[in-house]
Amino acid sequence: MIERAWEQKIEPLTVRISTAVRITGLSRSRIYELIQSGDLEAVKVGRATLIQYGSLKSLTAVDRLAQS
Repeated sequence: MIERAWEQKIEPLTVRISTAVRITGLSRSRIYELIQSGDLEAVKVGRATLIQYGSLKSLTAVDRLAQS
């Protein structure tokens, strides 16, 4: 099957704190704690704090491995 460029799923590079809360189920304060401890990579752009999406995926992958 030939995939067209606009039909491919594109993962975001970064997400805002509110999105990270929604997709992980963690509280805002826990997200900030993980940023402070270095477990989540974040950047500031103006007033916005953006979390590296790959960092969120890595965090949840590690949690799944630890629970197994």
